[in-house]
Amino acid sequence: MPIATVNPANGETLKTYEAMGEEELERRLQLAEATFRTYRTTSFAERARLLNRAAELLDGMQQDIGRVMTTEMGKPVKQARAEAAKCAKAMRWYAEHAEELLADEEPADSDVKDSGASRVRVRYRPLGPVLAVMPWNFPLWQVVRFAAPALMAGNVGLLKHASNVPQTALFLEDLFHQAGFTEGCFQTLLVGSGAIDDILRDDRVKAATLTGSEPAGRAVASTSGEMIKKTVLELGGSDPYVVMPSADIDRAAQIAVTARVQNNGQSCIAAKRFIVHTDVYDRFAERFVEGMKALKVGDPLEEDTEVGPLSSEQGRADLEELVDDARRSGAEVLCGGQRPDGPGWYYPPTVLAGITREMRIHREEAFGPVATLYRAADLDEAVLIANDSPFGLSSNVWTRDEAEVDRFVRDLEAGGVFFNGMTASHPAFPFGGVKRSGYGRELAGHGIREFCNITTVWHGA
Repeated sequence: MPIATVNPANGETLKTYEAMGEEELERRLQLAEATFRTYRTTSFAERARLLNRAAELLDGMQQDIGRVMTTEMGKPVKQARAEAAKCAKAMRWYAEHAEELLADEEPADSDVKDSGASRVRVRYRPLGPVLAVMPWNFPLWQVVRFAAPALMAGNVGLLKHASNVPQTALFLEDLFHQAGFTEGCFQTLLVGSGAIDDILRDDRVKAATLTGSEPAGRAVASTSGEMIKKTVLELGGSDPYVVMPSADIDRAAQIAVTARVQNNGQSCIAAKRFIVHTDVYDRFAERFVEGMKALKVGDPLEEDTEVGPLSSEQGRADLEELVDDARRSGAEVLCGGQRPDGPGWYYPPTVLAGITREMRIHREEAFGPVATLYRAADLDEAVLIANDSPFGLSSNVWTRDEAEVDRFVRDLEAGGVFFNGMTASHPAFPFGGVKRSGYGRELAGHGIREFCNITTVWHGA
């Protein structure tokens, strides 16, 4: 895949970039290693000062970087600006909390005495250069939620971004440099995916994090496992959205629309499978389909656009295949389901009902504005349908019954359970999944400690 900005609203190639050669890549790896030796000794106060400055700069650049993101991958420009604001918020959160999150821990006095020590501490120390392999769908946020904690922990970052968002990738490198971080603290590597394996095998790279597809995650995990390097993987999701009779059905249907089509439906944590109790199924389905039909699809640079184009022609083709397979197998198309005429990689908000286990869309992630509706006879069946997926990223449940809350928390196979609202990430809460959605956690204290050497410091009596 070429490293290029191709506007998904019209298919026009706006800018292309040459991949870095071996000599430049080697220079950057050397620089990362050398910079780490000194950056790891900087104080939390100095790191926080730099990261707060990056947040301040980003706040002033929301308009510009918002348009860049929209032009590169097609998200509505209002959502792009909101993504930039969220990144600045996360930077400030880690600047404020990192020192506390990574403070030395003191085991219980009884355990220290029992070990024969006079004192024991647990210290969190940085690992070194960390490779981040990042996707295009949230081209700023996915990177910042790695970079902010990694830099505050004293690590340095190497970014291999998706090849269709090179301008956003270079913007990030420049942002950190403008904030005062030395050049080797955060570097963008303009390389193709074929270069990742060699970078992972380089001894100077100490760990890796990847957000992306399951095949990409398998490749990074395989090489990292062979090289015995720590990894964090956030892969696909096919999140359930369960609606029980006690819920506010109108509100649940309204939020369901946003939960499905956020970021043009191209979000790992977007609700994709809507599992509705039979007693309220018809009412929910009617409201939900009405909401999906009412969405404005159009130019993502227009302020009132709610759904823009998919990021690539191939992405639209993959989504069409899932819908067509379901239709051939008997699914009912309640709205959408046909690509529009004209330029750009648009696909209409679509709702499918009558889904069976034989359909590909039941077991594969639909990365676009396509929702599947399921009817559940009771709570037990709702849980069975929700867990009948290879993925386990997050989940959404609408209920006012506390016994049902306890049951869903106990039994849903997911990294998060969101009640009476839609899944969202926040810097203060851990984020990640189970099953084929990956392992490890980003954000909060869990995320900043993922790439630390957890060191026991023992002093004899």
